Amino acid sequence: MQHVLYVGQDPTTVDFSDPSLPPGMDAGKIQAGIDKAAQALTARGWDARTCMITPDDAGIAVLTHQLESASYACVVIGGGLRIPKTLRLFEQIINAIHRHAPQAAIAFNTSPDDTAEAAARWL
Repeated sequence: MQHVLYVGQDPTTVDFSDPSLPPGMDAGKIQAGIDKAAQALTARGWDARTCMITPDDAGIAVLTHQLESASYACVVIGGGLRIPKTLRLFEQIINAIHRHAPQAAIAFNTSPDDTAEAAARWL
């Protein structure tokens, strides 16, 4: 069974006052999307795990621990981590994957709805 990791920002740490976010977005809606993505990954027969991190060094430590916990075939990085505001964090994520899971393909979704498709492009 292939292991797939879905990395995103912990919804409780999102700054909802950011004008680049869609109106009405909240932690509950983000969590619902995360849950839906995890179910879609599992439905494809993969051992799907989620890793929702805080946007700081502690979050990178959590990600590093998760990357070292299994041999991942693919790591999908959520869109909330790829915005200009989180560029430094995004770079840290890419470098952590490169160091701790060099065998893993890296994929990007456009929304939680296409997370499984993003992983499938590489698996």
